[in-house]
Amino acid sequence: MKALHKIFFIAAIMALFMVVSCKKFIKEELVTTLTEDYYKTDNGLLDLVKSAYTPLKWKFEGEQSFSLWNYGLDEFAVGDQLNSAQFNSYGSELNSNGADGFLNNLWINYYAGINRCNLGIENISAYTNADATSALGTQAKRDQKIAELKFLRAYYYFTMVQQMGGVPVVTTASRELRSEFSRNTVAQVYEQVISDFRAAGLVLPWKQTAEFGRASKAAAYHFLAKVYLTRGSAVTDQRGQKPTDMDSAIVFADSVIRLSGHALEANYGSLFNASYATHSVPRAGTDGTPPVGSIANIIANNNSNEIIFSAQFSQITALSGLNNTVHLYFGSQYDAGMPGMARDLFNGRPFRRLRPTDYTIDVFDWANDSRFFKTFQTAFYRNVTSNSGLPLYTAANAPTPDVVGKPRIGIGDTASLFIVNKPDSASALLTSTIAGYRYYATFARYKKTSATATPTSDFTAAKYLHMIKWMDPVRIPGSTAGVNEAKGIRNGTLARLGETYLILAEAYGRKGDYTNALLNVNIVRSRAAYKSGETKNPSNYMFYGKPINDVTSTAPAMQATATLFNTNAPSELYPVSVTSTTDRFIHFMLNERTRELCGELIRWDDLARTETFYTRTKLFNTTATFVAPYHKLRPIPLPQIISQTKNGNTLTAAEIAAYQNPGY
Repeated sequence: MKALHKIFFIAAIMALFMVVSCKKFIKEELVTTLTEDYYKTDNGLLDLVKSAYTPLKWKFEGEQSFSLWNYGLDEFAVGDQLNSAQFNSYGSELNSNGADGFLNNLWINYYAGINRCNLGIENISAYTNADATSALGTQAKRDQKIAELKFLRAYYYFTMVQQMGGVPVVTTASRELRSEFSRNTVAQVYEQVISDFRAAGLVLPWKQTAEFGRASKAAAYHFLAKVYLTRGSAVTDQRGQKPTDMDSAIVFADSVIRLSGHALEANYGSLFNASYATHSVPRAGTDGTPPVGSIANIIANNNSNEIIFSAQFSQITALSGLNNTVHLYFGSQYDAGMPGMARDLFNGRPFRRLRPTDYTIDVFDWANDSRFFKTFQTAFYRNVTSNSGLPLYTAANAPTPDVVGKPRIGIGDTASLFIVNKPDSASALLTSTIAGYRYYATFARYKKTSATATPTSDFTAAKYLHMIKWMDPVRIPGSTAGVNEAKGIRNGTLARLGETYLILAEAYGRKGDYTNALLNVNIVRSRAAYKSGETKNPSNYMFYGKPINDVTSTAPAMQATATLFNTNAPSELYPVSVTSTTDRFIHFMLNERTRELCGELIRWDDLARTETFYTRTKLFNTTATFVAPYHKLRPIPLPQIISQTKNGNTLTAAEIAAYQNPGY
């Protein structure tokens, strides 16, 4: 593993001798022979700025994506195929040695990005070309590139401080070996982050219309609002919080909403609509052929006006690198134990790393909140052409005599249905009533044979609700790997306007202004409601008692009121220790963030920010066996500590221990 002093040295070399290939604004060109003088030219400095964006992609390029941001929290438990499960269980393997390398690689990648930013800021600040027609020939052009670099530096530090607490703040480029980097306090890191985001926001345009993917004022102010909310949320933590933090969060979040030109998608499903949109459950012969992925949908998702900032991925195989692999991790086992189903490109490679917890399922209003069925897939459609092994109609169950002996599941028909219900007698007993006529496999969350029987479940660590947000049924176009292709072409969303509204709402609520808090929550909830004329998921009439052809709006039912947090509202699943309106409001906002942002790789940030990490993980994730309060911070990677020196000497055992976070 690379030592800390080497990381800074290597980061400088990477910035000097690497051109990164990213989609949208980065020219896809490989440069193999460069010198440091190249980075004193227009093109060289522009390439240096581009290279500073590269570490953004690392979050989405492997199992670190869920391990560091969704494992071991309240929303998801482990599936039956475990990798790096210590990040979920908090077992002894979660230590500073970091056998999986995720934390060490986080440190390496983000400090490499930070050093590129530092190098670019210094070189561009010293650039003297006065040719106004060149890319950096005016002060305004140079200021914009410096602003991009300050934005990126702030983002990398903001991510690291939320994972590890205080880290070394370095704002000068490393051009030679260095080995002394003391940790700054959390408060000092936040001061640097705020300074950089504010400086960037003053210079950047609200949107980057010409080169999608570059930092913008909207991105800077979205994250600035989130930083102020995070710093000001501290109760026992020492983040340098100030009484004005919530006011600042409100000002910057509100400005993004009012002035940036970004807007919410009218339909929540349009953010992720490469997979099933309504999950209809057609009868035999009415659904045609199995669905195929749409690259147009993926591109539309990537380019949504709701997305404020994202990591960019290439569609060109030779230049793609690892690409976005998050589509692999949230899928259920549909390719075994479901007659008529085999692995295909559309439904993905089910690595089965994460399954939604009971909390995540129950915190939604299934009948009225469209986000639930636009987040989780509950039906699979037959995709095999062979009839071998399929259930056949018999004389006892055939609708007409001519189909006796023929398959009960036609091509494109429903092959399986996941039934989301409650364990009470009515809904659990209801599942048995479809047994006589069902022609597809069913997986009931709860079922019972009588009113007094103990409910059982068909949901397992392999068979569970399949989250579709990251699904990529296209992947690298033209790939010869077929269904096994892992390189996804979805961009990695890092900020979107739906979250900006929730940041604004929470900041208002933390000031006691619940009227404005609810106003902004209900803007998000109105979008989440089924619209008038919109087809609802069939579960509404099959299991929830709604009319079969109901296309009425659910917006009235979706409007939140203060009753949801000034009483112990059953829908909000509050921990028993949460008894005040103030505390219930924070947990209400965490619930709303799950409903809106579930699985979008920011949950670690949410629970760390609100100091609810231990309470909620212990309560809602039964597989987080060894979780303890000190796990709210990750360990500092040991290779980064032992490579340090102090006054020219290697660190003593006591100094190594002092550098490490408590508990590790």
